Amino acid sequence: MKKLFSALFMLSFILNSITCFSIEKNDDKNGEQSKMQTLQIVSSPELYDLSSSWVSSFGSLHPEQKIVLSCQTERNPLIEGNLYLFADNNPALQGEKSAWKMLIGHDLVVPVINSKNPFIEEINKKGFTSEDFARILSGDSNWSMLIDGASETPIQCYISDNQNLLTKIAGFTKTDAATILVTKVKTAEELVSSIKKDDYAIGFCKLTDVLNLKKNDFAEQISIIPTDKNRNGRIDSFENIYSTPESLTRGAWIGKYPEELCGEIFAFATLKPTNQTALDFMAYVSSEGQDYIKKSGYSVLSSVEKTANLLALTNPVSPSEPGSKSQFTSLNWILIIGSTILIVISLILLLFKRNKKTFIDSEDIEITPALNENSVLAPRGLYYDKTHTWAFMEQDGLVKIGVDDFLKHVTGHITQLKMKSPGEKVRKGEKILTIIRNGKQLNLYSPVSGFIRKLNTLLSDNPAKINLLSLTAGWIYQVEPVNWKRESSFMLMFDNYRDWLEDEFTRLKEFLAVTANSNSVVYEHIVMQDGGELKDNVLADLGPEVWEDFQTKFIDVSK
Repeated sequence: MKKLFSALFMLSFILNSITCFSIEKNDDKNGEQSKMQTLQIVSSPELYDLSSSWVSSFGSLHPEQKIVLSCQTERNPLIEGNLYLFADNNPALQGEKSAWKMLIGHDLVVPVINSKNPFIEEINKKGFTSEDFARILSGDSNWSMLIDGASETPIQCYISDNQNLLTKIAGFTKTDAATILVTKVKTAEELVSSIKKDDYAIGFCKLTDVLNLKKNDFAEQISIIPTDKNRNGRIDSFENIYSTPESLTRGAWIGKYPEELCGEIFAFATLKPTNQTALDFMAYVSSEGQDYIKKSGYSVLSSVEKTANLLALTNPVSPSEPGSKSQFTSLNWILIIGSTILIVISLILLLFKRNKKTFIDSEDIEITPALNENSVLAPRGLYYDKTHTWAFMEQDGLVKIGVDDFLKHVTGHITQLKMKSPGEKVRKGEKILTIIRNGKQLNLYSPVSGFIRKLNTLLSDNPAKINLLSLTAGWIYQVEPVNWKRESSFMLMFDNYRDWLEDEFTRLKEFLAVTANSNSVVYEHIVMQDGGELKDNVLADLGPEVWEDFQTKFIDVSK
């Protein structure tokens, strides 16, 4: 059925393409007028220099397309047809339900420290939590409160005099902005100078304030304080994003940096632009124009974000001027009517062949929901292993083992299982199961050591039932454990598992983002038009080479 619909669609597409070509040919004059429409751009004051650079550079490349740039002077509602370049905190956008916006750059608020701080090594190992930063902002803190064995040297804290920055910090630390006791400085240069003069000082500023653009690095003698986002008392290897500006901004994009400290630059409009000049300008900003983002001290879009923008801006046919009429010829009308009649006849024949069925097969329409933390089932009482298996001890002392719901959502429907046999001995961390989807497979590892005493006969007879059974009913083995007390202590119970899943989704995004840079098919599964959520069953339709990478770079590293 899919093939028939595809054939009908292609035939209709060809006929209509011929029609559109004919119409475009007759409307060349109108198309050229459309390109010459003047675009009005309004920029917020802090982005005006950047916007001016964009407009000037774009104008030199497209002299036939006219742009008028103005600076926002007061809070006014958005005007239809205008393009607005604002940061996400701009007051003019408060209460506005803009129908269209596009991300064009990033900005981050960062805590900074003197690289010569005597505790820098320990700080980089453990990081600071939001609660630690709240203590620092209280105005009565010393280093012994943050680092075990440190001296009681007071902490002098500085902040750039920027209300938006102060608001972000207050949100991150869950404190009242009015109670924050820090020394405010007027310029970024003054803040950096103050930190350099005091080995024990800490500052809060925009990332752009502490960048050495010539060296593509942080300013000399300035380090970023790592944030212990998952509050486990250390900076895990996958959280270590603070070595370079690129790794920091990339880490922020995939969720490794506190969301409260992230900012974005957007293009706004009341409706998605149809003016060809606006479309061409936004395509330029999302590609070549990113060089000016970097030079202005902001963080550039990732390659995936750039591609998302360019796809969203696709507009193959230039709109006509308001009031203009397309000059249809007799051939145009014949082609349109003919293609419509062809489709109607084909559909009638199709319905006749299918004996007038009134339902749609599940293969014809498949709704793929988003994949996030709320998608994953995690019953209480189970022990969860970091290789995405679970364990549960029954009253008779045998331990049931199964596959967690996260992995089922990632792989999609499992078609086959390779299982061990009763009586076999397994060790914690050894391969215990292979899950297969249409020939692509992943190896999973045992969460416990012991002897396999029983297989789930429902699955050994029909492995695909694992997709239909509840999580606990879909157990794989019953194992007689030999070291349950010690090994269960390394597993996660409900609350800790839920917290850990946030990190797993971050790792999943990172894995897919790296893969997407060289694989357009993977890209389509990561970025959706509703804002970039992951698709459910994200690995399902990807090739075996991606599954192999997922095995080695995602599953195996958790052993």
